[in-house]
Amino acid sequence: MPKATRKPKNEVRRQSKHGQPLTAREKRELADIPELPDTRLTRPTSPELPLTAWKDAVRGKFYRPIKRAVSMRLDADVIAWLKKPGKRYQTRANEILRQRMLREAK
Repeated sequence: MPKATRKPKNEVRRQSKHGQPLTAREKRELADIPELPDTRLTRPTSPELPLTAWKDAVRGKFYRPIKRAVSMRLDADVIAWLKKPGKRYQTRANEILRQRMLREAK
């Protein structure tokens, strides 16, 4: 296996398909960025959405909390009650606990 080599920290590379080094002009432009006013760094041509575009927005629609496997000892009748409606009893238990957690957090 070939040994991995590091590039010198001061070597700036262009994010391009071919990975060509930056030209002297591009390096100067990058060096000047910290001195530019914020108005020059924004894209004035990008359109802003009107407030009406957000009226049906839903917060957290694509949020998926991180799941962690745990081992719990529960009473047999509690497990039977969770399993009674069918599959996904662990999801039901999580929903019950989440509702309680949110209620207590208020």
